[in-house]
Amino acid sequence: MTKKNNKESGTIGEQEIVDLVPCPNCNKKLMLLPPGYPLYDVQCTGCSFRAQVKTNASKPKAVVFGAGWQIMNKVLKSGYMTPPLFLNFKWSEKGEPKQEIRFYPFVPKKNLSNYKLSETARRANYEMFTYKGMDKLPYFLTYQK
Repeated sequence: MTKKNNKESGTIGEQEIVDLVPCPNCNKKLMLLPPGYPLYDVQCTGCSFRAQVKTNASKPKAVVFGAGWQIMNKVLKSGYMTPPLFLNFKWSEKGEPKQEIRFYPFVPKKNLSNYKLSETARRANYEMFTYKGMDKLPYFLTYQK
């Protein structure tokens, strides 16, 4: 596996969801939403299903980086739920590429933890969040290699 930056890895991971996983609601094909679309990365071509995608170059783990906190915070304060989430884990084991795509239909607010980037970060003082306790939440295994 060649080293990719987060944006490249995320873009590839989103495309993999579209290529490998059907809509969990109606089983039709998923499609990418435009880059920078708020909160969601993929949507169904047949129903109103939408989800966020996070890709990690690691074995499945409990804590996963989210994104910008401001939009998520506004959505939660408005009474909406956290968007459904695909976690796309990719790693190598004994030289063999492994992959597991998990679908989390519901991520409670308590599983989000916000933080602020440092003053010296490229996006100084930007508010972000992580998904935590993902190993304790129910999920559907949608792809495994």
